[in-house]
Amino acid sequence: MKTELVTTLKRQATKILAELHDSKEPVLITEHGQPSAYLVDVQDYEMMKNRMEILDGIAKGETAILENRIYTQEEAKDKMSKWLK
Repeated sequence: MKTELVTTLKRQATKILAELHDSKEPVLITEHGQPSAYLVDVQDYEMMKNRMEILDGIAKGETAILENRIYTQEEAKDKMSKWLK
């Protein structure tokens, strides 16, 4: 992963963004020697966001199972039929 100073980003934003789009590799931005932010390609960010939403849904489902908040197929059909009318 590439690392850049925030001052370099300020001076060479266009160049850094062009390299980011070409390589698709995130860029770590540092301030005062400490990590401050990541620059990522828009498509990569959207893909990560979608994956996080899917994983969040899976985690909620697992929690519902552990808390015994489950429905039989027939109960689920009844509940969904109210939404699908």
